[in-house]
Amino acid sequence: MRALSTGVAVLALAACQPQQPAGPAPDMIIHGGTIYTGVDGQLPASAVSVKDGRIVEVGAAEELLKTAGAATEKVDLGGAFLYPGFTDAHAHLYGIGEREMTLDLDEIKSIAELVSVVDEASKTLPAGQPLIGRGWIETHWPEKRFPTRQDLDAVSGERPVVLTRADGHALVANTAALKAAKLDGKPTSQPSGGRIEVGGDGLPTGMLIDDAMAPMAQLATSPSEAQVRETYVKGIDRTVSLGWTGIHNMSVLGPHIATLNTMAAAGEMKLRLYNAIDGGDFDLMTEGGLWGASENGLVTSKAVKLYMDGALGSRGALLSAPYSDQPETVGLLRSDAAAMLALMRKASDANIQVAYHAIGDEGNRLVLNWMEKTFADAGVKGEDKRWRNEHSQILHVEDIPRFKSLGIIPSMQPSHAIGDLYFAPARLGPDRLAGAYAWRALIDAGSIIAGGSDAPVEQGDPRIEFYAAVARKDLKGQSGEGWHPEQAVTRQEALKMFTLWPAYASFMEKDLGTIEPGKLADFTGFSGDIMAVPEADILTVEPAITVVGGKVVYQRGAQN
Repeated sequence: MRALSTGVAVLALAACQPQQPAGPAPDMIIHGGTIYTGVDGQLPASAVSVKDGRIVEVGAAEELLKTAGAATEKVDLGGAFLYPGFTDAHAHLYGIGEREMTLDLDEIKSIAELVSVVDEASKTLPAGQPLIGRGWIETHWPEKRFPTRQDLDAVSGERPVVLTRADGHALVANTAALKAAKLDGKPTSQPSGGRIEVGGDGLPTGMLIDDAMAPMAQLATSPSEAQVRETYVKGIDRTVSLGWTGIHNMSVLGPHIATLNTMAAAGEMKLRLYNAIDGGDFDLMTEGGLWGASENGLVTSKAVKLYMDGALGSRGALLSAPYSDQPETVGLLRSDAAAMLALMRKASDANIQVAYHAIGDEGNRLVLNWMEKTFADAGVKGEDKRWRNEHSQILHVEDIPRFKSLGIIPSMQPSHAIGDLYFAPARLGPDRLAGAYAWRALIDAGSIIAGGSDAPVEQGDPRIEFYAAVARKDLKGQSGEGWHPEQAVTRQEALKMFTLWPAYASFMEKDLGTIEPGKLADFTGFSGDIMAVPEADILTVEPAITVVGGKVVYQRGAQN
């Protein structure tokens, strides 16, 4: 018997049970805690039974335990709280694994510290081997600027160094890396959809934005199949340990889908994946036979991920008017209208879901316009296609009702709001904040929101995402001036953002999203009640148990 806390009451109760019912006994009964079903108006239960990976009954523990057989696994929650399986509706699983295996810069607090970390890390690598890292973000740094190649050159010598910003839409490279990529001279033009930052001397500063980063890919050694699988395993283990039962896996490289299907068949897939293939590999969805689900249903590939613009922090988000703190730019357009409209029509005809990245108000407006045109030209209803606008961060207020009227799902990551509050006001000015991270307004206009984390851009922690959605404050409980606290959501809505609404956004609402008989047995458990504890305490509850398809894939205190 599994137990999250000690006790013999369940054994005593089981010994006193009457004769077993004639029907087949469940494979598992989870009890000993409070179970939120996620069904509107339904009171919490105290037990749930599972058979063949699906929910059989939800109700009182004293009744469900009577249905146990000799082989039934009884899982005692030890007072923990169980919810429908939390799904991260926007993350990058391979990137999560890479973060576990490369230089992690999440906690860097200054350029000086960044340089020191690069110096120490360089000492552990063979001569000439590139140093790759990710996770830095300069918005809190005392230097109040991006790092430069000169900062890195001081400690890196001839070793190429490439450090990607937390948002994944910018990087800083040292001179050795720029030379290797043939980007060390004065640029004669700027790449389409990207920007090479230059200094007063006209030479690159080392900062490359969005599509300007592409030449740096040659510095990374192509990983073997075994290395790819190891990276995914690292990402999977971290994800389930935090309480996620599923991920909508964005920008997946085409060849990786075969790897993920193989992992599922080999029993290495501990969570449920819904893949959106990178737009460059779109033809593999149909011609390569990648569309569809793995045999056990754990891996589904049904979407394509496209990019309209970049990120707000690196000023790549496409705005309708110039940036308030850099009026010479409006950001970056990373899509060609004719090519993307043709691809979107192909996707519609092939019944492939489109997930379009857009952050700036102009980028989001273009996504809405292009999807509207595609639906009209194809003679289809948007709500039937369930196409998604990934991020939907900065919106023109008048565009908010269009999501519902067009049947387009806003897929949003609440932690962006509590991280961006430190620089978004400067980038946008006060007026544009009215449509920024507008969860409440979108829900009030009739939309659902598929909630995610964008890990590894953010930490990828469901507690942080849930807290950000209901508190709209940073992790210290602070909020910026004019940050529109009225855009926060209720806890019931936040629960749906990470359970039922991602299920709908992946065409799985009949199987996932609530704890009801017949649905798949995906559950997330926390040590505390996130539906009732004070806001700040949401961040301190511990992941207690993660169940996917009736199998315990993570349990606090157990060897997982």
